[in-house]
Amino acid sequence: MSDALDFRPVFLVTGTLLAALGLAMLVPALVGFAGGDRDWSVFVVCSLITTLVGTSLFAATRGTAQGLSRRQALLMTVVSWLALVFFASLPFVWTGVLPSYTDAFFESMSGLTTTGATVIIGLDTTSVGVLFWRGLLQWLGGLGIIVMAIAVLPMLQIGGMQLFKAEAFDTAEKILPRARQISSSITLVFIGITLICAMCYAAAGMGMTDAVIHAMTTVATGGFSTKDSSFGYFDSASMEWIAVFFMIAGSIPFLLYVQLLQGRARSLFDDDQVRAFLLFVLAASLIAWGIADRSGYHQGHDALRHAAFNVISVVTGTGYASTDYGLWGSHAVAFFFVIMFAGGCAGSTSCGIKIFRFIVLFEAVREHIYRVLYPHGIFRPKFNGRPIEASVITSVMSFFFLFIMAFAFLSLALMMTGLDMTTAVSGAGSALSNVGPGLGTVIGPAGNYASLNDTAKWLLAAGMFLGRLELFTILVLFLPRFWRT
Repeated sequence: MSDALDFRPVFLVTGTLLAALGLAMLVPALVGFAGGDRDWSVFVVCSLITTLVGTSLFAATRGTAQGLSRRQALLMTVVSWLALVFFASLPFVWTGVLPSYTDAFFESMSGLTTTGATVIIGLDTTSVGVLFWRGLLQWLGGLGIIVMAIAVLPMLQIGGMQLFKAEAFDTAEKILPRARQISSSITLVFIGITLICAMCYAAAGMGMTDAVIHAMTTVATGGFSTKDSSFGYFDSASMEWIAVFFMIAGSIPFLLYVQLLQGRARSLFDDDQVRAFLLFVLAASLIAWGIADRSGYHQGHDALRHAAFNVISVVTGTGYASTDYGLWGSHAVAFFFVIMFAGGCAGSTSCGIKIFRFIVLFEAVREHIYRVLYPHGIFRPKFNGRPIEASVITSVMSFFFLFIMAFAFLSLALMMTGLDMTTAVSGAGSALSNVGPGLGTVIGPAGNYASLNDTAKWLLAAGMFLGRLELFTILVLFLPRFWRT
């Protein structure tokens, strides 16, 4: 029999994160105050409440063991994310920008999971404090996702993530101290890339407030915009190419940037998933260019610009839109539906299935084919020059199966709420892949999730949460064995 589950370390970490979120709420308060918004006081009140709850949890559990068992790490990940989403939704309700808590929770979940689906109508006239809070949520969510992918998921062997397990995380007791060390380096890189992105946007003609908010949501591959028509509002080729560059930058493992700054430049260019990711977005952009050009809506360089921007936005899970690519024809709809599942690299802010899993799947299939052709041969699938363990292949196969099952279940559940098939199926795929826009006239690149019924919004929020935490992290909590002592 296993030891009883000690909840104190879970509440300690959750309290710390809530206190940090409460302090972060002061930033949109200051922005709103400087901009003359009346909503700035709401953020101050929300900050006080969130910080008080967080510090209370921290004080009540302070002095507990710093190590986390696997069960505690799983529970901590789920509980802390849900707690952050709950408190992050309060400003959306109390400022009156959203009419119900369902909408506020949906927006908050979309923000912290860097999905980018929104239920706010009238972004062009929404207060600057709320717009800044949406951008900051995605920025913080993106940073948290990177740390989770580096420190937590490899230790828990979630969906093949053990492939990236560092020697420093060989034991669960090392997770918190080591996570603090790595997160500090990554945070500095994350801030640096965001500042460069904001300066590039400003230099291209974007207003400073818009530049900062879009920089946060671009690097976090989140996709929240300050405009109802997203990037289409600016209609600027230079801004879109800047976004393309930084969306790609946000989809590359951030540990490689740290290694690059340490003088190990080859680690960035020798990484299998980075090469595969760049090759995939290049090929997909060229295909989309042909589709856009043949549609007649865009021609030549203009078609290339919109194709590259929207392909990379969808593949990375950012979710910006420069045009309604649903108008390019049925081939475009099918094409964008397929690529929304790809995702970027592990250890980045990107979402989706992730490129490394496709590499592992390809290597496993190739090994099997070789064994059929040469029964007496010895073949080992490899990733970055190292043999892939059988446990990794099993985890990846299990992830693919579970992802397909979750997608089918969520699609059916959404259709049962009354949504049409295109909206339900693309919405399920978009939520699980944390992309943002779906397909069709309702939630497509020119649409919005506001008109959906409350049941569908809760289902989609659950899908975002499930997809962002890599499925297993949440589903394992429903096993009675997890709670058995």
